[in-house]
Amino acid sequence: MSPIKDLNVIYIATSEDNTFSPGDIIVGAVIFRLTKDVKVKSVSLKAKGDAVAQWSEGNTSYFSKRRYFKVKSYVVEKNPNGRGLLILNSDDMPSSFQGTNGSISYMLEAKISRSWHWSSDAQKEIKFILQKKKNLYLYVLLQHPRSGSVSKNMGGRSKGQVQMSATINRGVCSPGETLSVVAKICNSSSKEMRPKFKLQQKIVYSCKTHTDSTSKTLCKMVGDTISPNSEQTVPCKIKIPGGIDPTLRNCDIISVEYYVKVYLDISFAFDPEVTFPLVILPSRLAPIWPDEALGQSVREGGAAKATSYNNVSSPAFPTGFDPVATGSVACQYPTTDPPQHDDIKSGNYNQLPQGATSLGFSAPAFTVDSVQQPAILQGEPSPLFTSIYQH
Repeated sequence: MSPIKDLNVIYIATSEDNTFSPGDIIVGAVIFRLTKDVKVKSVSLKAKGDAVAQWSEGNTSYFSKRRYFKVKSYVVEKNPNGRGLLILNSDDMPSSFQGTNGSISYMLEAKISRSWHWSSDAQKEIKFILQKKKNLYLYVLLQHPRSGSVSKNMGGRSKGQVQMSATINRGVCSPGETLSVVAKICNSSSKEMRPKFKLQQKIVYSCKTHTDSTSKTLCKMVGDTISPNSEQTVPCKIKIPGGIDPTLRNCDIISVEYYVKVYLDISFAFDPEVTFPLVILPSRLAPIWPDEALGQSVREGGAAKATSYNNVSSPAFPTGFDPVATGSVACQYPTTDPPQHDDIKSGNYNQLPQGATSLGFSAPAFTVDSVQQPAILQGEPSPLFTSIYQH
């Protein structure tokens, strides 16, 4: 029986959501308990980041893997310095992700090696969130209103035309925030229809030329019925659910995208729709945009102008996001998911702590003197590792 018990890797959380971003320092320790004196070869610490996608179709299995980094440092070895220092290449590594057919994970692994004995191992996952301030200008632009439109000629006994213009107040947000959407419908046909709004998530896994995708509706709202030969303005509030993954675009085998779809549910006809791509940022990044000087200058330059992608001449409608509807509107959750079709001509927008002791480790992007030493790691270096190595 091994005399090494309760081997564990711990780290000090530096954010409320227990996540790390490029430039953060990870400070922690390798902890274990000994039941007797032992002789060891080394105590090492390893960090690695991997993305994996795998799924099966019939008798065929697909597998892809990307390794972003793998670094190793010795905490205890011959002539030990008693300190593990891991410097990671944090350039454009994707955020942590866990899905049905793939994952992106970042791990810390501790290993105690002894001659003629099995090694003892322990690992701890780190949740990594990409924070790229160089994309701030793009995010500010995405905060502007965006609009699109679609038209449909009705056939058969329901002759006439249906036009819909839709505007969303911005194209970027974080979990827990609320989006405002306004749809202006001009129904010049003899058919009734209902406006509907959906927030969808699409995850794509890739392996060379093969892909596997999953789509999920996160939120769905329904407006009142629009009578034949009438016009109506329909506002809707969509709250972004908490706990969802951020948009993921910098991994070549896993991607996560979000869309807001505004469409008309017409019986026995293809449903015209307008689709808005939506960028979901981690909640910890939300305070970056509104008060930055860059954002202020952009907003002053023309925040009131919505980006338009219309392909029909549609009636003017309010672009404010607390509008008064021209008809009564009741939003509710429908019992069924209406069929969707892709063959309708539309104007969809498709753009889009440091100071560790001899047990510590860190992954710094700046000098560790700038971080306050955690209380549990302060004091004289512990003899835990150095005493078990016999010269």
